[in-house]
Order: sequence, then structure tokens, then C-alpha cells
Amino acid sequence: MLEKRKKKIDIKNLSINILIPLCIGAISGFLCMDGMKMYPYLNKSAIAPPAMIFPLVWFVLYILMGISAYVISGSRLSVKKQKKHKDRSMSIYALQLAVNFFWPILFFNSQNYLFAFFWLVLLLVLVCWMTAEFWRIEQSAAYLQIPYIVWLIFAGYLNFTIYAMN
Repeated sequence: MLEKRKKKIDIKNLSINILIPLCIGAISGFLCMDGMKMYPYLNKSAIAPPAMIFPLVWFVLYILMGISAYVISGSRLSVKKQKKHKDRSMSIYALQLAVNFFWPILFFNSQNYLFAFFWLVLLLVLVCWMTAEFWRIEQSAAYLQIPYIVWLIFAGYLNFTIYAMN
């Protein structure tokens, strides 16, 4: 069971937790910058947002991921079994970050849109699993993942339509 008490924000730990996904996203984006040049020339869904929207959305999502990880990593659990659950949750978090890192490289650099779509489905499954695990520890951390899940569903739709239309 969680101990309910007001806790001071650890700015250093919060900053580190936010910087981790931001850096992972930035490195991944940097590695596929050349591949992104072809995006404007692809046939896309009529509801595909302009390319400039994607980095802004990902920036916000990475910050939410970091805050969520901070909440989970800083949670104080009173039962040993729940500490194992917290460790498992953070492992799933790290795994989804790794899968997230490779999606743009698969999509933009390899231009293998179907494989990238299935990779994105894997990412969505991992994020849903992570969110369920976070929910058991701290519901606020799980709520912070809802925009990520919604965006991944939308990104999956966009990815699949690009595959189908190109």
C-alpha cells in the first residue's frame, strides 16, 4: 500500500527524469534527420498534421513521460512485493523508451512503413502495459500516459495510411 504524505519536489531528480526521454527523442530525431526530408513528398491521410506539429507533440509527451517516471521512481512503497512491482514498472518504462527510440529510425531511415507500423503496435502494447503497472503504484503517473497512448493510436493510423498509400 502506498504511504500518503505530502512530499517535497526533488528538482534534480525531476529534471533528470525529464531529460532522459527528451535526450532519447532528440538523439533518435537527429539520427533520422536526413530520412525526414522525404516526409513532405509522401502520400498521407487527409487528417495528417503538418510536419512541424510532430516535434512539438513529442516534446510534450517526453516531458509527461519524465514526470510520470519521476512520480513512480519517487514513490514510497511499504511492502517488499510492491517494490518489485515498481522495479518491473520502471523496466517496462525503459523498454518502451528503447522501442520508441527506434521507431523513427525504422520509419524515416529504412522507409519500411509496414514494419514500422508493427513496431509502433509493439510500442503501444508496451505503453499500455506500463500504464497499467504505473496505475498500481500511483494513478497520477498513469493518467500522464493517456496523451501518449492517444498519440500512438493516431500515429499508428498515420503510419498505416502512409504504408497503404505509398
